[in-house]
Amino acid sequence: LRFSCRRGGGSVQAGESLRLSCAASGFTFRDSAIGWFRQVPGKEREGVSCIDFSSDTTYYAGSVKGRFTISSDNARKMVFLQMDNLKPEDTGVYSCAADGWCTSIGPNLLFGFNSQGRGTLVTVST
Repeated sequence: LRFSCRRGGGSVQAGESLRLSCAASGFTFRDSAIGWFRQVPGKEREGVSCIDFSSDTTYYAGSVKGRFTISSDNARKMVFLQMDNLKPEDTGVYSCAADGWCTSIGPNLLFGFNSQGRGTLVTVST
């Protein structure tokens, strides 16, 4: 399983948008899940959003619901994360991950992936 996280991160001001993309090869989308998580120094890794292809269900962390949208292009084996109305608390290193599972309990996104791609930094300033 190999990832290629395309450009999409960067520095923006609050309220602006970014779109992240990730290509995952060697992975059968329909049998598993793929998603995004973020990491902030000093904090635990946080699941942001994921798609469970086996149940055709998408999940979002409560902190991004209504602002972020995950989508996929199965033919191109790509997953995208459209991030709108960004807030300073969205700042972090975002990584895509695949080959595993995800679900949500309340506002928390839970996941377990076997593989992850290299992260891209998103910085949101006031």
